[in-house]
Amino acid sequence: MTAQNREAPRGLYLLVDPEVMPAQQWTRHLPQVLSQPWALVQLRAKVGDATQQLRWAKTLAAICREHARPLLINDRVDLALECGAQGVHLGQGDGDLHAARQELGPRAIIGRTAHSDLALIEAAAKAGADYASVGAIFASSTKPQAQPASLAVLRQAVQTGALPICAIGGINADNLSAVKACQPALIAVCAAVLRAADPGDQAARLMRSFKDD
Repeated sequence: MTAQNREAPRGLYLLVDPEVMPAQQWTRHLPQVLSQPWALVQLRAKVGDATQQLRWAKTLAAICREHARPLLINDRVDLALECGAQGVHLGQGDGDLHAARQELGPRAIIGRTAHSDLALIEAAAKAGADYASVGAIFASSTKPQAQPASLAVLRQAVQTGALPICAIGGINADNLSAVKACQPALIAVCAAVLRAADPGDQAARLMRSFKDD
């Protein structure tokens, strides 16, 4: 159970980034991608001005609502409130968990980046996070500067039992099985879907692989 005494989402977690798939392609590809049963969707927008980011958030929120997929906004509590998202994911330097909970309310889903540091998972649990992300499990094309973790670290993070764990970083259909074997609650993917020649088909392939393992 989470700090809010409710079950955290479990399953595959899609990160949508306008640097990976340009926003003008979202209405073409994302409805098919989001027809798959993603546990969570996140907008991770590190580029653009405030007007662009709000437009992206509202566009993605509308697609998520159509397919009943919970949307989280990376780092931006204000954007989450403005677009009606279900929560936020906060990096280590991107906002206070207590303040985010006060603004978003007890039902919001709040994730926290923990990199490969088990102490950060414990801290996130004490601060009321709903899950902590661990990675990069593999080399990530979307965040090449990400601190490296490993499958061994992922297993240790899961075994702490402090919080549900999200595995992130370089995960695709070829290594999904090895990640799932570590039993994280969530497995995040981005480029594996958004940079595919056919994102909808790739999303379906990942879901089949996830369910079959």
